[in-house]
Amino acid sequence: MLLTRLTARSVPPGWPAALAPVVQLAQDGLTLTDPVAFLVGENGSGKSTILEAIADVCGINSAGGKAGTRYASSGGSPTPLGETLDAELTALGLRLLHGPRLKRRAFFFRAETLFNLGQNVSGRRGFWEDDLTGQSHGEGFFTVLERMVSGPGLFLMDEPEAALSFHSCVRLVGLIDRVARAGGQIICATHSPILTRLPGAQIIELGGHGIRTSAWESLRMVDDWRRFLAKPDFYLQYVLGTE
Repeated sequence: MLLTRLTARSVPPGWPAALAPVVQLAQDGLTLTDPVAFLVGENGSGKSTILEAIADVCGINSAGGKAGTRYASSGGSPTPLGETLDAELTALGLRLLHGPRLKRRAFFFRAETLFNLGQNVSGRRGFWEDDLTGQSHGEGFFTVLERMVSGPGLFLMDEPEAALSFHSCVRLVGLIDRVARAGGQIICATHSPILTRLPGAQIIELGGHGIRTSAWESLRMVDDWRRFLAKPDFYLQYVLGTE
């Protein structure tokens, strides 16, 4: 483990204050218990907000990218939560996240900014050689994941399943497991019941209740998918205008 606990010194001003998980970070903090942690919850529950703040406090570009590196297309200011977040790091975490810049081991994989990032860094030393514009969306995702997410280090992922098929999501579960076994730590925001099924992972559910650790079988999204696949017409009748 590199990162073991997160605490906000105060509730940041503005819109983050409306998020119950952010308020709870200030009141109770969040302990990370396993090398892989998944953040789950509805859109707007605070998953990306917390990931961005973790990136800020760990010296990673919150727009995506490597630790200790900034890109021309990215702003340099920390996010509101990032300005007040504290991270408890192990000795290994301090060395890999705040040691000499060229030896830092951390990467933030953001689905929404990946190809903008690729325009700046594809082919540069320490990144990937392939031109992402010559690959499908999903192939490009895996080019980056396999090159940048490996071995000891802190790896943040924001909805990495966005461009992946069912089989590619299963493949990503294997990659995450290999990284964890090699001494890496992964914190991943996701809507995927496939990724969150990784045995031994900590699942952190965000919502109006705040923050709670949940079992995979108890997740609302798992129940929703089960119900939809069993009776899709029951759900679709409400959005298709059918009687």
